[in-house]
Amino acid sequence: METVIDIILPVFGVIAIGFAAAKLGLFDRASNRGLSLFVFNFAIPVLLFQSLATTPLPSDIEWGFLISYYAGAFAVFGLNMLIAGRAFGRRLDEGGIFGLSAAFSNTVLLGIPLVLTTFGEDAALPLFLIIGLHGLLMFPTVTLVIEGSRGQGVGTLAIVRATLLGLVRNPIIWGLLAGLLFNLMDWSIPYAVDDVVALLARAALPCALFAMGASLATFTVAGHVSQAMVTVVLKLAVHPLLVWLLAEFVFALDPLWTGVAVLLAAMPTGINVYLFAQRYGVCIGSSATTVLIGSVASVVTIAGVLLILPGQ
Repeated sequence: METVIDIILPVFGVIAIGFAAAKLGLFDRASNRGLSLFVFNFAIPVLLFQSLATTPLPSDIEWGFLISYYAGAFAVFGLNMLIAGRAFGRRLDEGGIFGLSAAFSNTVLLGIPLVLTTFGEDAALPLFLIIGLHGLLMFPTVTLVIEGSRGQGVGTLAIVRATLLGLVRNPIIWGLLAGLLFNLMDWSIPYAVDDVVALLARAALPCALFAMGASLATFTVAGHVSQAMVTVVLKLAVHPLLVWLLAEFVFALDPLWTGVAVLLAAMPTGINVYLFAQRYGVCIGSSATTVLIGSVASVVTIAGVLLILPGQ
């Protein structure tokens, strides 16, 4: 229990400070945008590069790890779409946003700090595998659902092309790939450069958490709160439970890989879901409510997951 508290309090404490600073007007939106750009474009990519460049790689990829995580993710995606239509009378495009809300974890701003704090740099490789495929699998799926339901005739190739272009422009992906390349080629980071890398890497986690807290301060509870609560339960409880069942009893993964998969699945809904809802002008209030409630509730649920995981 003491170990769990040591992990949870610093992480959510920094988030709370960022939230309070924004609410009190001490850290405005322009400031948070600048900090978020620093986190996404520089600090987090450098941190992931450093971690992956020095992490021993296994001889084979744990395909069971990926299947466990994404089978669970797509299961709750489809289940929440079904609930949205049958129980709440939502259109298919609205159901797509709710499906994404139940499946898309906050893997960067919250997931990276928590996973690395919990498991150390040994978790860099499984973390890389999830982050590298997260947007690639999730965003085209929800785009096809929304565009298809609206009959706008956007071709699958166009959606895939746009997704791949987004990945190419993503500095986090470049940081991961550069770290993997250094590892595979057995290159070492030059001494002078290593000092710069280390400084940026140390800034990544606290800045990411502070930025997340400041971002949450801009969200309000709106839309259909009851459906948002259903989505939060699916995201924080059902998703990690399905991943744990598959990883533990179907694929019998190494405890480290199981822990990373379950912990990432237990993350609250990522802020990108809200941005996606804004882009299509659908379920904006409900997605903001889901992100806000889920982020607050995850303090308890993540603590519970950490208590259950071996070695915590």
